[in-house]
Amino acid sequence: MLIAIVDDDESVRVSLLDLLEVSGYSVETFASAPEFLNSPRITDMRCLLLDISMPGMSGVDLYRELTRQAIRIPVVFMTGHAEETLVREARRAGSCLFKPFAGGELRAAIEKAVGTERGQGPG
Repeated sequence: MLIAIVDDDESVRVSLLDLLEVSGYSVETFASAPEFLNSPRITDMRCLLLDISMPGMSGVDLYRELTRQAIRIPVVFMTGHAEETLVREARRAGSCLFKPFAGGELRAAIEKAVGTERGQGPG
């Protein structure tokens, strides 16, 4: 299963990459929303780990753009600090984890997002 991590913080990208690869996932990382949108493998992604607060195009803005383009990828939003309206919108679109979070919490959120996308329902 290929997972994309979009976060402007390099240390977060590296930590999540290491954690997910050890857990058996294939991972690609992106430093910005535009970088992700320009990826030739965008439609290969099975789950998107997406930081809400990024300079330029936010994670919520990226989600809206994917929806506009009819690209459906299960999303797990992540935030260390975001305004409440963005967090509410993120929760409507998928799950939202607050940094720092535990590895088990992340893996559970990914499995829930992918299971829901497959029509299996949450949990």
